[in-house]
Amino acid sequence: MKIALFMMGAAILASCARTEAGSERPVTAPLASTLVPVAKATRADLSNTLTLTAEFEPFQQVDVMAKVSGYVRSIKVDLGDRVGEGQLLATLEIPEMEDDISRSAAAVDQADAEIATATDELKRAETAHELAHLSYSRIADVLKREPGLVPQQEVDEAHSRDLVSEAQIATAKSNLNTAQQKARVSRAEQTRIQTLHKYTTIAAPFEGVVTKRYANIGSMIQAGTASQTQAMPIVQLSQNNLLRLILPVPESFAARVRVGESVNVHVPSMNQTFPGRVARFANRIQQSTRTMDTEVDVPNPGLLLVPGMYAEVRLQLEQHRDALSLPLDAVDRSTSQARVYAVTAGVIHIKPVTLGLETDQRVEIRSGLEEGDVVVTGRLAGLREGQAVEVH
Repeated sequence: MKIALFMMGAAILASCARTEAGSERPVTAPLASTLVPVAKATRADLSNTLTLTAEFEPFQQVDVMAKVSGYVRSIKVDLGDRVGEGQLLATLEIPEMEDDISRSAAAVDQADAEIATATDELKRAETAHELAHLSYSRIADVLKREPGLVPQQEVDEAHSRDLVSEAQIATAKSNLNTAQQKARVSRAEQTRIQTLHKYTTIAAPFEGVVTKRYANIGSMIQAGTASQTQAMPIVQLSQNNLLRLILPVPESFAARVRVGESVNVHVPSMNQTFPGRVARFANRIQQSTRTMDTEVDVPNPGLLLVPGMYAEVRLQLEQHRDALSLPLDAVDRSTSQARVYAVTAGVIHIKPVTLGLETDQRVEIRSGLEEGDVVVTGRLAGLREGQAVEVH
């Protein structure tokens, strides 16, 4: 048995030796090509966006104050009521103002009576002057025709009466002008009191929603002047059919903000997106935050949105249409010059490229490639010029 096994092993060794001796060259396994993912250079619309978060604010909000002091006689609205522009909110009661109205009306009547009296006095003065002047003219004519016929004293007395009557006309005109001025003052005072009386009815300055109610029937309301900070408002009115979003745009993007640009406003709490528009910006960088306030107007006709909600806004800062582009992971930026690994007939060719607008997924290729060129994507380390690859 041992002899048989020995003979078999010897035969195997001899066979192997013949095979190696008879072959012209060593037999080696063929080299396999590297399998790489690729993408084509295609044209696409690229845009650079900035997402910012802000809080909805009313387009307008005001504490409705009373112009005059008084007691609340009635209040027509309550919290949450929608009101239109000019709608009555409340009325005040001011008892002493009724007396002021009566007093101003009496002053106007008195001034009118004084005007009538002064007018009559002017007419009498004019009549008396006509008579005195006529008498003096006749005496003067007689004196010219027949000198010495009329005593000089009589002539002087007639002349004096003429001058006195003329002065009386001037006095009557002055009295009439004074009465007319007094009447204008009285009417101006009456108009002022009537204007103040109109302030006893408090109306909505714009269409909105009552967000606070401060006063009740019988409340004493002070006149809302700047010096009286303790004055209590009637209600707080908020215009909610149009809302504002004040976005803090970073300094590096401030120059790209454009008024009139349409934006999408996403409200996470509602999981809905609403249309908005860039309406205005401060055109000034805040020193403390290095940002510029930019306002986006969001229509809210159904009042679905409520001031205080948070919203996300995507501002489109730059857009290139039909730009030649590649995926971000197709560009090698490990050197000073960006480059790509183009694949032609299964062979890699390294090409430098000039980059343009970059988004979160793609980058614009301004030069170095043509549309339809195939490049390697993903892990680019270890690839070299002229290397054979297989694509998938």
